[in-house]
Amino acid sequence: MLNETTDIQNSSSGVVSEGVSYPSARFSVAPMLDWTDRHCRYFHRILSKNALLYTEMVTTGAIIHGKGDFLAFNEEEHPVALQLGGSNPVDLATCAKLAVERGYDEINLNVGCPSDRVQNGRFGACLMGEAELVAQCVSAMKEVVDIPVTVKTRIGIDDQDSYEFLVDFVRTVSEKGGCDNFTIHARKAWLSGLSPKENREIPPLDYPRVYQLKKDFPHLTMAINGGIKSLEEAEEHLKYLDGVMIGREAYQSPYMLAEVDNRLFGSDAPIIKRSDAVKAMFPYIEAELSKGTYLNHISRHMLGLFQNMPGARQWRRYISENAHKPGSGVEVLEAALAKIPAHLDV
Repeated sequence: MLNETTDIQNSSSGVVSEGVSYPSARFSVAPMLDWTDRHCRYFHRILSKNALLYTEMVTTGAIIHGKGDFLAFNEEEHPVALQLGGSNPVDLATCAKLAVERGYDEINLNVGCPSDRVQNGRFGACLMGEAELVAQCVSAMKEVVDIPVTVKTRIGIDDQDSYEFLVDFVRTVSEKGGCDNFTIHARKAWLSGLSPKENREIPPLDYPRVYQLKKDFPHLTMAINGGIKSLEEAEEHLKYLDGVMIGREAYQSPYMLAEVDNRLFGSDAPIIKRSDAVKAMFPYIEAELSKGTYLNHISRHMLGLFQNMPGARQWRRYISENAHKPGSGVEVLEAALAKIPAHLDV
């Protein structure tokens, strides 16, 4: 777990925070609703031992009042962070304590989601307009846990998109809330008129603004998110910032994660082959099937493993056509693997 963290400097970064630094925040996979569930995270952990993995956003109401177990995860997922959605400091503190008891490594507050449903609950990106409240929320959580409490936010909302607005938000949340770790999605959010999908694509990216924020707050740990599609781009961002968070690209082309440990964390461990990553999932899949989990609930996260390779379409099609059938097991993945030319599995 990440209860104790130290300053680090990687030769490809050139950035060191004056205060604390969270090593695994150097590279993370973004929290993505309906995507980064526990099955997805288990698969991603097979590909990278060091990347920080995030849960889907979980609301405080679901945790406190819901009937399901919204905090379940596998021990193999560490380091893993819980992303919370909420704006009531007391409820957030309650959920943060529960998360620590379950063994999470970080608590992250969502101040970036722009959906109408989230706004109606008074959390997500709309909270950028209430910096004092965000500070109270962070402070309340930090008072009851001994793991990092972080914030994921945008560079602005609606017409409140000046650099001064962003600086004021970060200063308030860091100085009054005690937050020393921010992930900045380098787009502003439109709270009305755009869908969540459009909010990930239409507002223009402004990476230099996030770089400047790090210059102005050198003592804070800062990661960047938004539109990053390769490790080459990640390495470029790490010249200016402490960390990079990749979302859709890491999900749709997950094999990029296999190089993360070597390229961004200095590991000299062999890079796992795609077929070996599939086979490494078999014990997990069989254990989950014995508990009543359906194969397609797990295999859907693996569809992009052979992205842009010969046989990739056949791999996806075979799994999609067979994993949902009653009684489907690892033999479906074995048959799908046979669609990939063996000499290309490197």
